[in-house]
Amino acid sequence: MTLISVDEARQRILDSLPPVNTLDLPLRTCMGRVLAGDIRAGVELPSFDNSGMDGFAVRAADTLGASPASPRTLRVVADIPAGTMPQQPIGPGEAARIMTGAPIPPGADAVVPVEDTDFNYRLAGEPAPQNVNVFQPVKPGRNIRLRGSDVALGQVVMQSGQRLRAQDLGLLSMLGFASVPVYRQPRMALFSGGDELILVDEPLVPGKVRDANAYTLTALAQSAGAEVIFLGIAADARESVQNVLERAVEQQVDLIVSSAGVSVGAFDFVKEVVESRGHLNFWKVNMRPGKPLTFGAYRDIPFFGLPGNPVSAFIGFEVFVRPAIERLSGCRCGARPIQKVLLDEAIESDGRESYLRAVVSDVNGQLRARLTGHQGSGNLLSLVQANALLIIPSGVKSLPPGASVDAWLL
Repeated sequence: MTLISVDEARQRILDSLPPVNTLDLPLRTCMGRVLAGDIRAGVELPSFDNSGMDGFAVRAADTLGASPASPRTLRVVADIPAGTMPQQPIGPGEAARIMTGAPIPPGADAVVPVEDTDFNYRLAGEPAPQNVNVFQPVKPGRNIRLRGSDVALGQVVMQSGQRLRAQDLGLLSMLGFASVPVYRQPRMALFSGGDELILVDEPLVPGKVRDANAYTLTALAQSAGAEVIFLGIAADARESVQNVLERAVEQQVDLIVSSAGVSVGAFDFVKEVVESRGHLNFWKVNMRPGKPLTFGAYRDIPFFGLPGNPVSAFIGFEVFVRPAIERLSGCRCGARPIQKVLLDEAIESDGRESYLRAVVSDVNGQLRARLTGHQGSGNLLSLVQANALLIIPSGVKSLPPGASVDAWLL
């Protein structure tokens, strides 16, 4: 197969992935989940006219001309805490002490803050005064939160495909939703390939390396909203790769991801085994790092083969697998935001679309970028030190200092 562009590869992936099924979940368990239907308000918010602050509910006309030198004295006929429904109407020359969030009594059309009266202190248990002096006039509607002013009855307040945040859960609770329809979390099987790999808690011996990708890719997948089933390390043998893939099928996963074993080495069997019971859509992408990246299906389950080098695996995940998980999740997440930054140094590339590790800093209102050392695909420290990936377009082999480039902020 010939090299295909990053954009074409990503589009092929997304076009082949339908969202997973849906379920209703209790609201308390829905943080980070993706809505599977629009949410319409079944009530108005606020559901009644209420006070926006502690003060006195009044008839605005009774406060005309009020000043510290010439206050308006009103008789206090009611005391209205939050959570009660007032019955006493407010007539001419009258007022009611009222707390924030309490319903506005009949007859009142404004609230005077306590700071604008001679009763400008708040002590727990303090009784309302018999009379109150008002030092500032108020206009009708002042400091009143009107019924339905936040949310109208029947209003669509959230849309299908939205990932739920803390504030979303708060609003849903105000609207009375004890549960909501969400997409199920995609289940992703993950395994690493290679005889050189050992687990983190095994003794390090000559010729072996610890499996960093298992941790990096698990964390990335979880941050994208997937449930990860780690299947361990597959040896460089057809039977071992086959066994791991079959275990993924038994787990009824929605996606299989491997790292390493998809290049053209004499002991790289993943590509061959996947094709024996599935197909490959592509297996080389015009990008750096991460050219030997595979996408296809194994027994009808979408399959990604990421490169084994840690930086290549990270970037391959961010460019291709994260959007795939979001598509499976039903998320309308959109493209990752891109920032324009100016280079502090000249850079070189080999003409492939390149993702270079960099530190971006705000210098006098301009975003400036410098690379974090050498860009070898095994140099994970340079990725740890980076806060951005600079995106160098295909066909560009060098850029001078001061050039403007696109960047993903990490």
